[in-house]
Amino acid sequence: MKKIHIKRIFLFVALSFLGTGCSDEFLDKQPNDLITKENFYKTEDDFKAATAPLYNKVWFDFNDKFYYGLGDGRSYNLYAPFSDYIYPFADLTETGLTGPLVSAWGSLYNVVQQSNNVIIGIEGSTVDEKIKNKYLAEARFMRGTAYWYLASLWGNAIISTDPETLVKNPIVNTSPTKDVYEFAIRDIEFAAKYLPETAPQAGRLTRYSAFGMLSRLYLSVAGLSDNPNSGTRNQAYLDLAKKAATKAISGPYALMDNYADLFKIDNNNNVESMFALQWVPNGSYGVNNSQQAYFALGSDITGDDAAYGYWTRASNDVLYEYETKDKRRRETWMADDDFYPEISKANGGYTVDHANTFVNVKKGVVGSTKDNSKISKQNSALNTYMLRMGEVYLNYAEATLGNNASTSDATALGYVNKLRLRAGLDAKTALTFKDLMHERRVELCMEGQYWYDLVRRAYYKQQEVVNYITGQSRGVIVPITYASATNTVSVDATRDNSPRAIGAIDASIFLLPYPESEVIQNPLLNEAPVPYDFKEAKITDLFN
Repeated sequence: MKKIHIKRIFLFVALSFLGTGCSDEFLDKQPNDLITKENFYKTEDDFKAATAPLYNKVWFDFNDKFYYGLGDGRSYNLYAPFSDYIYPFADLTETGLTGPLVSAWGSLYNVVQQSNNVIIGIEGSTVDEKIKNKYLAEARFMRGTAYWYLASLWGNAIISTDPETLVKNPIVNTSPTKDVYEFAIRDIEFAAKYLPETAPQAGRLTRYSAFGMLSRLYLSVAGLSDNPNSGTRNQAYLDLAKKAATKAISGPYALMDNYADLFKIDNNNNVESMFALQWVPNGSYGVNNSQQAYFALGSDITGDDAAYGYWTRASNDVLYEYETKDKRRRETWMADDDFYPEISKANGGYTVDHANTFVNVKKGVVGSTKDNSKISKQNSALNTYMLRMGEVYLNYAEATLGNNASTSDATALGYVNKLRLRAGLDAKTALTFKDLMHERRVELCMEGQYWYDLVRRAYYKQQEVVNYITGQSRGVIVPITYASATNTVSVDATRDNSPRAIGAIDASIFLLPYPESEVIQNPLLNEAPVPYDFKEAKITDLFN
């Protein structure tokens, strides 16, 4: 088992990744082994080079398996009985030795510490303060996003602003969940204040990206309290979430007209994409998007032997969510008889041809290098969505619903109905929480989000979520047939159910175990957290 200790996590300066940037101009950066920290951070171009790796390499181990294994596997959108990067999460049996869990912890702290290195380097520069703040905001956005994940997954976590401190003393206390969230919020609030109005390069962040992310973070903490069954959320945070979503929606982003177009390589950095990981077409290990290899049904899709997705399938539970006319199902899940003209183009397209008793992953599956020269083995070249406008619309609607049983607010309905109309569905005339959870699940399915929606709900209605997960019947695989033309699931009574062992479903499932190697090195991880001392003044004028 590879051990990944926080104190060892990429204690490099930003210079060591200059050759692994993002799309367009990002990708043109060339490595220079002669550069040192002392002669770097002298110009804005240096800042661009330093922040570029924050869009890909530091996130690689998070993206590789954990992004979907946790976000979609643990929420039971996805199951894969023979894939140890999915079934421990879907079965609720992960431990501190589970590989993707250990890798994700390391990756998230890579993001934190590389961001810290960039922040320290830029703060020490003599470049104009206005220019410095733009790139400090970029690094703080990344650090804040990583801490949102850490708080959502592990709760109490180590807050670090200087990697050297942890090198000198890795045995440190965690900070409580509420402080980790507050730290993340302050980072993203700084980003919302100082990021530019428009992206200086395709794929880079804007202040509207930060407002969109804030709408997610404010919703996350709105229900957080000492009572996980309080049944209510903090109205002040709900109001902030609505304000942040409003700001985000007022910017340059908008919905794509066609849902399918969101997941095509040539539409990377489209108008709906507010923050995406930027993978290098034909790039080397660490800057490649490996997800297609784990999803693809067979080598006739990828054109090579990197196609491990035959047993990586939609759960029955998620298939029941799709309405008859919902176009999103076909772009998320491949079912028997579905046709995809963008795959296997030389043969006139690709028709799924297997038994109608299971459904495989489509989202993230793009074909072979013969279909698009940007694709190579174990590299789809497809950006990974971390935030898009579709989510912000749903965040606005959820904040508007707030603690009410339903809402007929015209603006909230308008945003949700834009998503539904794009999917080929009828408009809603009112919204309940159940409606919004349904829309979130199908709109963002296989984009690593649904588990976090359940965690957020469990902050104030924990028993409801425990009951919901219990009702998913994860311990029994019921044989089905699936009609792709109508998105219809039918139980196949001619075959027997298949039981499988799963973990206990109780309040403990909402926090992951710390990696065992980390606990061995730092036993304080399992001790009571210590409140974080916030020294920086909180930004208070974002919504003036």
